[in-house]
Amino acid sequence: MFVLDYKSRLPIYEQLYRSITRMAALGAMEQGEALPSVRALAQELGVNPNTVQKAYQMLERDGIIFSVQGKGSFLAGDESAVRLRKELALGKVRDAAAEAAACGVAKEEILAQISGAYEGREDRHD
Repeated sequence: MFVLDYKSRLPIYEQLYRSITRMAALGAMEQGEALPSVRALAQELGVNPNTVQKAYQMLERDGIIFSVQGKGSFLAGDESAVRLRKELALGKVRDAAAEAAACGVAKEEILAQISGAYEGREDRHD
């Protein structure tokens, strides 16, 4: 269910956070669906329960999930997850464009790459 890259420089809790957010945004998880318990998921992934707890706290902070004492954690709803994914994606675009501009890439080249990404996306759906 959750895929982690143990060789990645990205912390495990961040990978888990992104994985759950992505699944929610893509509709792979339904609103109100229960997440695995911290202990069960930690055991399944072979990580420390504190790592899973940290990811769950971040998800709850961002409104992606909510917790009910004694019941567990549940997906809050698609809307907040989708909004968050879009904000994260736009942040990556801004960062990449800033880096490209700092390297001397012309604005037109950056825009052409973005247009190409959208055109490639449209081709896949035709």
